Amino acid sequence: MKTDLPRNYQQLQLALSRIGYFRRGTLLKRFMPCGKPGCACQATPPRLHGPYYQWTHKVEGKTVTLRLTAEQAELLAGWIATGREMDRIITEMQRLSLQATDRILKQLLPPTRTTPRTRRRPEQSLRP
Repeated sequence: MKTDLPRNYQQLQLALSRIGYFRRGTLLKRFMPCGKPGCACQATPPRLHGPYYQWTHKVEGKTVTLRLTAEQAELLAGWIATGREMDRIITEMQRLSLQATDRILKQLLPPTRTTPRTRRRPEQSLRP
């Protein structure tokens, strides 16, 4: 099945141009105990406190975790989803680009040998 690489690539370029703000990282929704004796979070079964929202990401190679409000978490969830969509688009662009450039190179380069040349060994002299 032959695909129209330039058209598909252009569609991905257009999709990429529509990408808005994005963020990297992981968004967590957590429920946690407080540790106070007699609190409902210490009962069986526990009724944990929360939800608490945390965003974890890397800054200069180090993991940073920030607590967020529910409103901030909602915004961040959209930005993280946008970043993942951008990654998907770029991965597909890379795949199509590889196919297209392979075709171009095959048209420009002379055919390569499929079997390696065998080297002839010089005849050994029969010295007594």
